[in-house]
Amino acid sequence: MTKKWSSRLTFFAFVVLMVGLGSNDSLRGIFSTIFQEHFSLTTTQLGLIVTASYIGNLVFLLVGGNLSTRFSKKRVLQVLILIWMAALALFAFTSNYTVLLIGMALALGSSTLLNTTMNLITPLLFATAPGFFVNFLFFTQEIGTSGSQYILGSHADGFAFWQHTNLVLLILGAVAFVLLLFCNVPEEAAAPADAPAQKGGYDWRIIVPYVLVFGFYFIAEHGVMNWMVDGLGLPQASAAKYLSVFFGGMMIGRLCLSPLVDKLGALKSLAAFGGVSCVLYLIGSLGGAVTMPVWAISGLSFSILYPTLVMSIRLYFPAQQVSGAAGTILSIASLADILFNVGFGKLVDMTGYAVSIRVLPLSALAFFIVFILFTKFCKPTQKLK
Repeated sequence: MTKKWSSRLTFFAFVVLMVGLGSNDSLRGIFSTIFQEHFSLTTTQLGLIVTASYIGNLVFLLVGGNLSTRFSKKRVLQVLILIWMAALALFAFTSNYTVLLIGMALALGSSTLLNTTMNLITPLLFATAPGFFVNFLFFTQEIGTSGSQYILGSHADGFAFWQHTNLVLLILGAVAFVLLLFCNVPEEAAAPADAPAQKGGYDWRIIVPYVLVFGFYFIAEHGVMNWMVDGLGLPQASAAKYLSVFFGGMMIGRLCLSPLVDKLGALKSLAAFGGVSCVLYLIGSLGGAVTMPVWAISGLSFSILYPTLVMSIRLYFPAQQVSGAAGTILSIASLADILFNVGFGKLVDMTGYAVSIRVLPLSALAFFIVFILFTKFCKPTQKLK
């Protein structure tokens, strides 16, 4: 098989996998009521399902990111797919709350690391337009997420449907695994013989700013689903409308705006779209229910931020450190999600929603400020190609 066709087949395997991962990530929310009824769960026990997912993300990103620097990318992908499929098999063939928690940690942890690994490999497949293909890949993930919410949200009627859904995802995982058997997944280029020796560990002058950038970004984006609409006290129908516009914009933006990432460059794209996102987010959320339409359309400019941010890590670390650095950055930054969701509820009890909800637009502003300062004082040392 020629290199060109191998790259195309590898990317097709990624697309199949991304659709499955996007669907998988949305199932926790779609089936939460069914879990509660089937297992007779308390609210605390239901919350442990989310906690298990976060723990899985932390462990896989921190440990898996470093292990992926020691083994071939193809082997790492295959092992992660098998772990993800094993979790899906647990969901499909068992009916036990403890097993469900274990499966959530394995499924969401492996899903997040697969997502990150494919993001880092894609620029190696298409060096001439890495920004387009990375964002297109995440567009297909949004198809899986949005499609599953639309289709399953209206048909999920019992625990048996949950099991059948996971069987379908298991088949998608098997298809992606088989396709990868015939692919030559590219590896990072070896360091030139005359390159200076790399000191042990990562440059924390780069790690820390990136952690802050991702941490504030996670709070701003993920807080949308969990807190934004509740905090504004909107009717359910209006809330669903604004959320659909926001996340629909993210899906469309990843398809339509992705060519601009290659034309402008990763960092200039992040500065431009990050600035627009911040302005729309601030105006839309601080004005309350009246300006919510402005906030909703900010999803369009938000769309390219996360995929391009992950891809931009390549610009600051030697090829041999990229996977490990990405895992370290994302695992530490994901703590922001956990701490925010734990602390936000207490903040609401103390100050009320009207005051507390301002944390979200302020986090969007902090994300943009830290990113601009970081790119001003820390110049890239590597290339995407």
